[in-house]
Amino acid sequence: MSYLSAVVKETFRRHPPSHFVLSHAATKETELGGYTIPADANLEIYTAWLTEDPNAWKNPDEFIPERFLEGDGVDVDITGTRNLKMMPFGAGRRICPALTLGTLHVHMLLAQMVQAFKWVPVPDSPPDPTETFAFTVVMKNPLRAVILPRSSSTVVAC
Repeated sequence: MSYLSAVVKETFRRHPPSHFVLSHAATKETELGGYTIPADANLEIYTAWLTEDPNAWKNPDEFIPERFLEGDGVDVDITGTRNLKMMPFGAGRRICPALTLGTLHVHMLLAQMVQAFKWVPVPDSPPDPTETFAFTVVMKNPLRAVILPRSSSTVVAC
């Protein structure tokens, strides 16, 4: 289960559901990262830059779930409250209210799908992890697989 959690976190790191958090407004002139933000300006915060930073992550363009078991992702959480290296659901007061429920569902769904089915890639149809934008960020060519049922004795019904 710890490896499953690492896979989910690495998926959120590499492909966050959204690359921007809700707009923020500066109520007064503010200095941020060496820039002067004028009063009443709307700020759009690009969150994916955190996950693409080579100073924060070793090989940030590679999918390496093990980094959350040992390495540069061990102390990272997805809420952005400590060791801020990713915030796929925003942070602070405007964090996604469904974060806990949604993350729990992702873990449960993925665990049951891996337990109940054998996944075989479709020949000559590799997934393309290049992102494209819809309502959320999605893969350009999603994973296509032949799904075969495992032995019925290993399947647990919920």
